[in-house]
Amino acid sequence: MINPDVVKAKYKHVIDVAQERGVVLKNVHIENDKLLIRGAAPNDKIKNEVWAAIKAIDPVYSDLTADITIDASLPVPVKEYVVVGGDTLSKIAKHFYGDPNTYMKIFEANKDQLADPNKINVGQKLRIPD
Repeated sequence: MINPDVVKAKYKHVIDVAQERGVVLKNVHIENDKLLIRGAAPNDKIKNEVWAAIKAIDPVYSDLTADITIDASLPVPVKEYVVVGGDTLSKIAKHFYGDPNTYMKIFEANKDQLADPNKINVGQKLRIPD
């Protein structure tokens, strides 16, 4: 018999990631001696992020049943980043996408507040598109 509190604590990060990324959780409880996480994600990318978080904690997840479906009517949450000293769009792009050359993606998403991709200000809140 598993300890429900221990298993929920083990997968707390997964639950947090799901909620931060807009997954609507319908069930998070013990069923058949496993933690059941059932919910709907806004898209496949977010569903895969939840699965990646699960596998990072326990690749075999023998104490977990996860049933994550897609509900395209759910809104995709917007990621925001607050500019700090020394930041450039390239540096921010490398952090979020792994490739500094994708900085124009961030620039395009923030054209309402940026006129030049080389001019960002400390404290500025930038939208980071998926």
